[in-house]
Amino acid sequence: MAKKEFKSGFVSIIGRPNVGKSTLMNQIIGQKIAIMSDKPQTTRNKIHGVYTSGSGQIVFLDTPGIHKPTSKLGDYMSKVAHGTLGEVDAVLFLVDVVDGIGGGDRYIIEQLKLIETPVILVLNKIDMVQPEALLAVITNYKDLYDFAEIVPVSALKGNNVTTLLEQIIRYLPEGPQYYPADQITDHPEQFVCAELVREKILHMTREEIPHSIAVQIEDMRVEPNGVVHISAVIFVERDSQKGIVIGKQGALLKEIGRQARRDIETLLGSKTFLELWVKVKKDWRNQDRVLRDLGFRHD
Repeated sequence: MAKKEFKSGFVSIIGRPNVGKSTLMNQIIGQKIAIMSDKPQTTRNKIHGVYTSGSGQIVFLDTPGIHKPTSKLGDYMSKVAHGTLGEVDAVLFLVDVVDGIGGGDRYIIEQLKLIETPVILVLNKIDMVQPEALLAVITNYKDLYDFAEIVPVSALKGNNVTTLLEQIIRYLPEGPQYYPADQITDHPEQFVCAELVREKILHMTREEIPHSIAVQIEDMRVEPNGVVHISAVIFVERDSQKGIVIGKQGALLKEIGRQARRDIETLLGSKTFLELWVKVKKDWRNQDRVLRDLGFRHD
């Protein structure tokens, strides 16, 4: 009997900020590895998510939303997103069918015309539009670019995601299994834990906070009783932001820690003690040394 063909490869998920890239990644993997927020530019690093089935293995790169940079951090995020396009076996271009085609989508399409990588158009949030409206969106995008496939999905509810995975596998080369079948990301646990803390801050703070924060795990160890002890620092740019994150009598910081700890315990499968500190690093988003220390490299 002939051996069943196994395919594997790397796939980049791109799109404007806030179209659901991290939501799609988490839906595919079945576990939260990329943080989700209704605030744009949430993702700052390439998140490697790994999906394995009997027919293949897909290594996903969830990139920062492509946007016009306004700081050194923004410049880094933009370079990361653009840099993945020529490095992968296929590209998923995720768009929001509710918003329709915007200037950002047209800009990304112009970048796609510069590469030879097959591009799958993923129409997200189909659960929020009528079928006739969806057909109009498909027609509009077809006029702009010759996509390898067009797949409508609901990243939040999981509608048609299985079909999307089947289509992706078609475009991957025959290859090895890069990661064990039960591995879902190549990021260290410290990175994912820091992201989970940052997600809670994004959900619970005002507009002036989100892009001004970073989270760094300073210590992570397993105690003899099996409890994981984590000490993390939340960096902000101004003293006023520090007060906001801490909240009245420390109430907001306590709630951030409570919600983050719950997700971290699910991730690690262990009881966790989470200790959070807030420190001010003025204008950290424009300081190369600080960006490197926080894991944002300039190649």
